Amino acid sequence: MPRVIFSVDQSKSMRDQAVPGHNRWHPDIPTAAMVRPGDEFRLECRDWTDAQIGNNDSANDVRDVDLSQTHMLSGPIGVEGAEPGDLLVVDILDLGPVPQQTGDVSGQGWGYTGVFAKANGGGFLTDYFPDAYKAVWDFHGIYATSRHLPGVRYAGITHPGLFGTAPSPELLASWNRRERALIALDPDRIPELGLPPLADNALAGTATGDLANRIAAEGARTVPARENGGNHDIKNFTRGARVFYPVYVKNAKLSGADLHFSQGDGEITFCGAIEMGGFIDFRVDLIKGGMEKYGVTTNPIFMPGNVEPRYTEFMSFIGISVDHDTDTNYYLDATLAYRRACLNAIEYLKKWGYTGEQAYLLLGSAPIEGRISGIVDIPNACCSLYLPTAIFDFDVRPNAEGPVKRGRGQCAVTS
Repeated sequence: MPRVIFSVDQSKSMRDQAVPGHNRWHPDIPTAAMVRPGDEFRLECRDWTDAQIGNNDSANDVRDVDLSQTHMLSGPIGVEGAEPGDLLVVDILDLGPVPQQTGDVSGQGWGYTGVFAKANGGGFLTDYFPDAYKAVWDFHGIYATSRHLPGVRYAGITHPGLFGTAPSPELLASWNRRERALIALDPDRIPELGLPPLADNALAGTATGDLANRIAAEGARTVPARENGGNHDIKNFTRGARVFYPVYVKNAKLSGADLHFSQGDGEITFCGAIEMGGFIDFRVDLIKGGMEKYGVTTNPIFMPGNVEPRYTEFMSFIGISVDHDTDTNYYLDATLAYRRACLNAIEYLKKWGYTGEQAYLLLGSAPIEGRISGIVDIPNACCSLYLPTAIFDFDVRPNAEGPVKRGRGQCAVTS
């Protein structure tokens, strides 16, 4: 096993660890450990909310989650010799739930998927599902099942939702400037157009005093993906993947967490993956001057992992850039087209007895494939959603007799 260079006691908050992590991006967060090019090492990770979500049958915890605490990241890890302009080569060797532990914390034999309330985070279909819901999943080796979604069992593509390098001071200032400008377009919108720096509940690693206060005031929130990587939520970013991260500061300062047992393309409920704490093993290397050599100026490049479930039969649901609720056409709007594909899949699954909320949770967490199928045929973009049929314990395909609608329980709801 690679040596553990960032350890987590799952019985304690990230704030109370011997070496705490952080939940903001900032170039001045002190390094928690140093490695060399060629080193292999393990990071232990906390659940992204710092374990605010419980293994229970109520979604009140999802409704009331404090997003100012997220994401709890392990690191930063410095890489000797890394300089601005280099590419940091990161190989994912292994990852998974918390090893050999069962308990009350996500990753200790279980995980969860949440639909976030519109007033607190929202999601891709928040106008259709404005309230909070939850499904708890039990892990059985590579498989997951849920008492809240009966009739479904699938193998997960375990992956980290979030990893990245530290921004330079100039890049951080650019993030904050452009995102504040976006927010100013509609400052009262719910959900918000963006999340500006927020000192409340900011965690700055081992920084103290004036440095910690400055990091809290300036640090960027971790919710979106940005030039440094960040919250990509790419399901094929799994074991065997290789990522080429831009380096913006001395020693690169690699951080991350937000581990997922499984996820569908888009993580559409916002907390759509099966969230968990756990571990991840890396190998790192450097390409000196790699940003200029390969034209990597704004975002990382990655090579997908070669470990994934072997599903070969799918049902594909199509969406186009037409809002069928208002009968309004939009021009090549791929976001709207994928939203309509998701809604079409949900309506289909409801015919078999699932509630809309259950179907929404399923599409966020199952290994669905989302694709832009047509982006040139004016005026309608076309997107497709591929749903593996083998994840169901019944034949979900259309047939002449029609769907057999059975009672399939309910996901966790709010009181």
